[in-house]
Amino acid sequence: MKVIFLKDVKGQAKKGEIKEVKDGYAQNYLIKNGYADKLTEVSYQKYMNDKKEEQEEDLKNREEANKIKKSLEKIELIFKVKTGKMDKVFGSVSSKQIKEDLEKLGIFISKKQIDMQEGLSILGYHNVNIQLYKDIYGVVKVKLEK
Repeated sequence: MKVIFLKDVKGQAKKGEIKEVKDGYAQNYLIKNGYADKLTEVSYQKYMNDKKEEQEEDLKNREEANKIKKSLEKIELIFKVKTGKMDKVFGSVSSKQIKEDLEKLGIFISKKQIDMQEGLSILGYHNVNIQLYKDIYGVVKVKLEK
């Protein structure tokens, strides 16, 4: 039986592939669990329409991410921090604080999109990467000053 895979199946096929598999395997496992659908003209057309919609959605998301990326390049966030002897910063600036400042400027992102392993705790300029889409990163400049 020929099936079109709706999801990746490890060791068998990737999403969107059309393969010939045994009838029992197709009926009892793949189709029953929603991993594949029997290949018919209707199922193929449905798959092609879904794929076209995904591509359009992907293109729309990429355009939006690039628009946000351009606006991030113009932004410089300034944080006033308390310092001790020899300009040692007390605490640090976290991704949550960066997120909140960006929201004040009208850029809404989640905290998880901000690529920081640790908070910023050194005076001066820092470049912070923000993942806007799968492979699109924006950079925002953050300045820590006394």
